[in-house]
Amino acid sequence: MNANPQSNSDQNTLWNGTGGRAWVVNQTLLDRMFQPFEPILLDALPSGAAYPHVLDVGCGTGATTLAMAQRLGSRGECVGVDISAPMLDMARERAARLGVAARFVQADVQTHAFAPASFDHFTSRFGVMFFDDPVAAFANLRRAARPGATMRVIAWRGQAENAFMTTGERAAAPLLPDLPVRQPGAPGQFAFADRQRVETILAQAGWSGIDIRPIDVPCQLSEADLLDYIGWLGSVGQRLLTADEATRARVIQTVRAAFAPFVHGDTVRYTAACWQIDARAGD
Repeated sequence: MNANPQSNSDQNTLWNGTGGRAWVVNQTLLDRMFQPFEPILLDALPSGAAYPHVLDVGCGTGATTLAMAQRLGSRGECVGVDISAPMLDMARERAARLGVAARFVQADVQTHAFAPASFDHFTSRFGVMFFDDPVAAFANLRRAARPGATMRVIAWRGQAENAFMTTGERAAAPLLPDLPVRQPGAPGQFAFADRQRVETILAQAGWSGIDIRPIDVPCQLSEADLLDYIGWLGSVGQRLLTADEATRARVIQTVRAAFAPFVHGDTVRYTAACWQIDARAGD
């Protein structure tokens, strides 16, 4: 852990640029695809606190924050935090449209000065794997935790267990030689693949009662949305945003063919291999 953690400069650039734009454009697709994770996270909301304060880490366009705020109603407060301004703009628009009293804060969780001992529960749907210094980030959250606060976050397991998530880059690699190669443990989708590493990170950050268990969650999207998924999201989608039209068409055709095993009529189905990570802040 760095004594003076630095901000996530690369992640800040990505999520305030093309990465954030891709999630905003495809918000409906992504929310539908990841909706099965909502009940898992909602089930962990604290029931004993009189007026629980909940922080959604890496809240993106706000789906989980809004679901929790709707569940709590006037009985609590939900705050979403993310590094991405465009995604938070959409989250705020959605909250206003739905009449949901959720708040959203643009900040780097590693360095943001949260009020000490201010939250009863922490949640995240795929938002905790992008820290340059994850120990610093979780230690900062620990300082923001009230005594006895709880945490439940969901993160991806490894690449080998998530064939759907890696099909695009495998198929596109021969056509896009400059496609970034994933580095084990580096900030990104599979940064938390190693269960022991995650447990060590949380323990070093001051969390206790750590429980990390595998969950396999069926997900789906419509076949009609698959081309948008390929053309916008992940490393392939990001690379295609700057590709010439001929390259873009060739890559999309090749990658679409590679997804054939997941296509069943008008539905695309896969199993998301993830960790359900629970912990608590001691007294």
